[in-house]
Amino acid sequence: MRPNREMIRPYQRPPFEEVLSAWKKLLKERGFSTDIVWILEENLCFENDPGAPAGVKLGFQTRFSPNPPDAAKTTYHHFAEMDARLAFYRLGQNERRSICIWLASFYPGGNEEIEEVTDENRWRERVIRGRPLSAVDFCMTLSALRELKAHGRVLTPDERFGLKILRSMQEI
Repeated sequence: MRPNREMIRPYQRPPFEEVLSAWKKLLKERGFSTDIVWILEENLCFENDPGAPAGVKLGFQTRFSPNPPDAAKTTYHHFAEMDARLAFYRLGQNERRSICIWLASFYPGGNEEIEEVTDENRWRERVIRGRPLSAVDFCMTLSALRELKAHGRVLTPDERFGLKILRSMQEI
């Protein structure tokens, strides 16, 4: 019997704690803060800014869609199951903290200051469509993190649609 190709992995990922330690070591070597704020897609805040490259500036928020305390570890374990590169991605800094998301490899980023948006009106007026696509458009979503916790994996679009139908039927 031939082994299932999907079951064979060419490498074994180290535990989250080891990878996080290596990431913090790299940040420290580059002179960046090891006090990390992990953000997900819902935390990103793009705003129109004529003075910024492409006319859009990046900010973040943690007030309007806060992350669970174990989001970083859960996200790591989700991506560790995939046969693809995994990244700790530093966007910049805020109040001497490193602002990080997940992509593919270690990317210590630049030294630019990223503002945390705490004004609800600015959050509501953020740019969602019509802005340039960038690497941060591929970070983990809060809904995917919730699905991981509830179902042990990220759901397919069909499964999400089915759950919406079930919920709407329960409301009747």
